[in-house]
Order: sequence, then structure tokens, then C-alpha cells
Amino acid sequence: MQLFDTHTHFDVADFDHDRQQLAMQAKRVGVDALVLIGFIESRFDELIQTHQQLNAWENVPQSYLAPGLHPFYIEQHHSSHLQRLEQVLQQYDCVAVGEIGLDTFLKQHKQPELFSKQQDYFNTQLELATQYQKPVLLHIRKAHAETLAILKAQKFKFGGIAHAFSGGVEEAKALIKLGFKIGITGQITNPNAKKLHQVVQAIGAEHLVIETDCPDMTPLCCQTFTEHRTRNTPVNLPYVLESLAQTVGLPKQTLADQLWQNSLVALDLKF
Repeated sequence: MQLFDTHTHFDVADFDHDRQQLAMQAKRVGVDALVLIGFIESRFDELIQTHQQLNAWENVPQSYLAPGLHPFYIEQHHSSHLQRLEQVLQQYDCVAVGEIGLDTFLKQHKQPELFSKQQDYFNTQLELATQYQKPVLLHIRKAHAETLAILKAQKFKFGGIAHAFSGGVEEAKALIKLGFKIGITGQITNPNAKKLHQVVQAIGAEHLVIETDCPDMTPLCCQTFTEHRTRNTPVNLPYVLESLAQTVGLPKQTLADQLWQNSLVALDLKF
């Protein structure tokens, strides 16, 4: 089966010493493609380098590039970083802009000044995505209403993926209506993630894609019972598929085929 890891941070230092080995393992378990996601400008060079490295190796997943400025790191972003983002979009074959959005998980990010800055950066990156006709990869935490309001105000038409979805059924449906697929991580392997299971069952497989968000969001079955968890890598994507198949009541192969097509649609790709 073909699997598409639609959200990875496979460029980060956690993977520097064994990236090629892990990529080959991922390919062997069916991961044929992955997206490398940007989050801060200072790592854009490493992001691009890893993307080029993966696509130069044999027997590894096809890599796609999605640079963006993540809302959680809003204090680190400067206007010059938006200019650099546009340069990357101009110079490289990018599949999407991401990850971008709004995040009020931390109390400090609810402060008017910082939240206003998040909104400004989100708006500007949506404008860049529109200019370059790219889908976007959304990061939304505790800010679904505000994110939806900005998407609607901008009349954003290129869709994309609501990554690591943490909202409810109505919020998922609202995003689907705007042309987005809903990104499901290893959290689906947790029986206690009742809200996520409810969302998945309510909206159905045709609106879903899967992701590892590595090195974060380790599937429950891959975590140790000590304080230290194992690294999450693209190799773990089949565990996300397996749990999702159980939740939606579909055979794994049927679901894998649907998710692959959904990924191509969300990212406007032909494979």
C-alpha cells in the first residue's frame, strides 16, 4: 500500500545521525511520500537541504517542501522572515505554505499584542499562498473560531490540511467546507482521545489524511512506559493507519487508497 506522511519535521537534528536509514525503513513499510514542514526562518536552510538530500537518495519516500512561520514561535518571527519565505517560494518547488495559523495554548499568546502579531503573520502567509497558488498546512490550537474567521475574510480558495486536528465536529465540517482535509496523527491510537474519534467517525474517510508530525505525536504503541518515549519517525505511519481503520470501520488497504488520493487532492499533486 502507498502511504503519504503529510506532516513531518524530518529535517530536525533528532534525525541527523540516521535519517537515511529511517527513510529507507519508512519506504519499506509503505511510506512513499512525505512533506517537510517549515516552522522558523532560521531552519529554512536545513529544511531545504534535507528535502534535496531525500530526493537524491534511492529507496526512500519522495519529499515535498512546505516552508512557513509557525504561530507558536511568534516571538522569534520578524518581517524579514516573511521576505525570506517568499524567496523560498520563488526559488524552490514548494507544495504548500506551512505550517501557519493561530495558537493560544500558552497564556502569553492570548495577550492582545502577541495574538495580534500571530494574526498578522497568518494573514500575510495566506496572501503569499494565494499569490503563489499554494494550499496551506494549518496549525490551530485553541483558536478555531478566529482561524476560520480569517480564512473566510480572505476568501482563501486553495485549501490544504488542518494538521493534527484538535477541534470538534462542527469545526472540522467548517474547514472541510472551505476545502481542507483533516490531518490525523498518532493521537488516534489513544482510546482516550474521544473527541478525535468522534470527529473521524462523523466526517468519514473521504475528508482525512494521516501524518506522524515526527518527532512529536508519537503513537501510543510506540511510547515506552518510562519517562523517555521513543522517537517518532515516518516509520510509525502504519500505526496511525491501523488505528484509523479501526475507528472508521474500513479495511486497511481500502482506507490507505482513500487517504493517498485525499493527500494528492489536498496538496494539488499528481504522483
